[in-house]
Amino acid sequence: MISNIKPTFFQNQIYDRLFKAIFGRDNSESKQWRLDLYNALRGTDYTDPDALEINTIENVIYLTMRNDISFLIDSQMTLYEQQSSYNPNMPLRGLMYFAQLYQIHLSKLGKTLHRSTLIEIPNPKFVVFYNGDQETADVELLRLSDAFITKDNSGDYEWTAELININSNHNKTLQKKCKALYDYVKYVSRIKENKKKGLSGIEAVNEAVDWAISENLLNGFFKRQKEEILAMSLTEFNAEEVIRDFREEGREEGALNAKIEVAKNLIQMKLLTIEQIAQAEGLPVEKVRELAEEE
Repeated sequence: MISNIKPTFFQNQIYDRLFKAIFGRDNSESKQWRLDLYNALRGTDYTDPDALEINTIENVIYLTMRNDISFLIDSQMTLYEQQSSYNPNMPLRGLMYFAQLYQIHLSKLGKTLHRSTLIEIPNPKFVVFYNGDQETADVELLRLSDAFITKDNSGDYEWTAELININSNHNKTLQKKCKALYDYVKYVSRIKENKKKGLSGIEAVNEAVDWAISENLLNGFFKRQKEEILAMSLTEFNAEEVIRDFREEGREEGALNAKIEVAKNLIQMKLLTIEQIAQAEGLPVEKVRELAEEE
């Protein structure tokens, strides 16, 4: 096998991008859904969607890392991320994310760390919405200390990621409190059911979108955004098919050379970002960037 890419890689990209489209955009509809999600999670009753301050950190420092949504409210900095694969490294990812967020926060305030007075910062909260196939509890706390080479239970250096399982059979109370999350879960579940029935990726998405429209999920969002959702899905599934074809042609070549050839072809087709190509082919981001500059 030329690469370790899993068949779910591109499907996961679809779920991730849809999650961001629902909860991470700067329009009145998305702002309300975002506020509803926050209230449902924390048991609060905030009513002003504009109280949420969006901070984007995509590709700022760690080019291979992408966070979904973060906002500042009630002296708390919250990061939301959707994951379709179980990842025990989320606490470390969260630590790196928040280092960037705090840097952005201090820059906005015009403050530096080189001062004699204590700088107060918002409390961090990292929530991972998980809808993968590996079974987990409704809620799990993933801890940074679990990754320490030498076990340390002192709690002196700790970071947690709160993993919340949002598959259809988990956290039903939470889903009922936030209709936008409930509708998102129903749509993703529909795609998974279609795939189990033997439908291709595109067929599964097409049927799920039409079904979501008929059910008026997200108050007509799927009808209004149908072309964007289908275009997004077509890109991801086409990329998966292209990579598979390229690999079949390159099986006789050396493993590394084959990966490089696949990467070059994907760069030319402009289906994926540099980071996505690097992840798909198991190549360093720097190497893929060099290949792109040569094209």
